[in-house]
Amino acid sequence: MPKKTLSIFIDESGDFGPYDSHSPNYYVTMVFHDQSIDISQEIENLDNYIAQKGFPFHAIHAGPLIRREQIYADDERERRQELFTILYQFARRMPIRYICPRINKADCEDTELAYTARLSKVISDELKRIYDYLNAYDLRIVYYDYGQAGLTKIITSVFSSLFSNVEFRRVQPADYKLFQVADLICTMELTNAKAESNALSKSELEFFHSAHDFKKNLYKQLKKKML
Repeated sequence: MPKKTLSIFIDESGDFGPYDSHSPNYYVTMVFHDQSIDISQEIENLDNYIAQKGFPFHAIHAGPLIRREQIYADDERERRQELFTILYQFARRMPIRYICPRINKADCEDTELAYTARLSKVISDELKRIYDYLNAYDLRIVYYDYGQAGLTKIITSVFSSLFSNVEFRRVQPADYKLFQVADLICTMELTNAKAESNALSKSELEFFHSAHDFKKNLYKQLKKKML
C-alpha cells in the first residue's frame, strides 16, 4: 500500500531582532497538502496565466507586492492587485489547510533565547492540537527555505520530537506554489491583526481600500482553510 504523505510548507513573518512596537508579532504559517491529491494542472494553469499577464517567473511575495517594493516597484496598483488576486484565488481553490502559530515579542524577555523558547512552545502546542490530523499520515515532509536559522532549528527540533517519520527539505520559493501560498497566508494573518487594531499602513489602505473590505472580501474567505 502506498504511503500517505503530507507536505508541510512553512513561511514566517517577523524576526528574532529587538522588540518593535510597530511590528511586535512573529508569525509562522504552515500549509498542509495531501500529496495524493494532484494539483499539477492547477499549477500549470497558474503559471500560464501569470505569463499571459506579462509577469516573469518568480516567487510571488505578497508583502512587497502590497507595498510596491522590490521587483514590483514600477508596477501600478491595478497591476499589483491583479497578480495578488491570481495567487489569492489559486490559494482558495487549493485542497489545503493551514495553521498560523504566533507570538507577541512583548510577552517575552527581549532576547533571542526567550523568543526561541516561546515560539517553540507555541508551535509545539499547535501541532499537538492537530496531532490526530498529522498522525494520520505515514510520512510528513517539511518544506522551508531556511530563511531564518532560528526558526529552522525550532522546526527540526519540534517536528522530530513529535513524529518519527518526518523529512526536511530546503526549497527555492519560486519552484513551489504552495510555499508562495504560505507566504500569502502569513501576510494575510499579519494584515488582519493590523486591521483589527485599525493600524493598516497607507500602502495597505491603498491596496485593500479599507480594513472592512479586507476582512469581509478577502480574509474571511481564506480563513475557512484554517485548521
